[in-house]
Amino acid sequence: MHNLLTVKETAKYLRIPLPTVYYLVQRGQLPAIQIGGRWRIKKSSLDKDILKEDKSGQPTVLVVDDDESLQNLFKLFLRKIGFSRVVVGTVKEALAALEKQKFDLVFLDLKLPDGPADDVYDAI
Repeated sequence: MHNLLTVKETAKYLRIPLPTVYYLVQRGQLPAIQIGGRWRIKKSSLDKDILKEDKSGQPTVLVVDDDESLQNLFKLFLRKIGFSRVVVGTVKEALAALEKQKFDLVFLDLKLPDGPADDVYDAI
């Protein structure tokens, strides 16, 4: 039962308002089941559905951070959940990566060694 979240726990986990969770559950956009008249959402399903794969393949994530330990953590986690990933450490590398391909999600450190991340944010 550890894997099942209440609607309230789901709202907190996803950081969205409680009415939004009910709305998404009723529309079938969140994977949920009813137990004893109350909605329960599988946490593992939420983790998998945060980034749905499109028809072209697995989602691709760009990680822009100069901290090597965070880079390694992102690499490990994203590989474990099956996402393609590009990890860079500077504004220049991030802009080059954004020119080459489209990303489904970008994790962006706002303080990078070669300047502020504003240019990267604008390019997204």
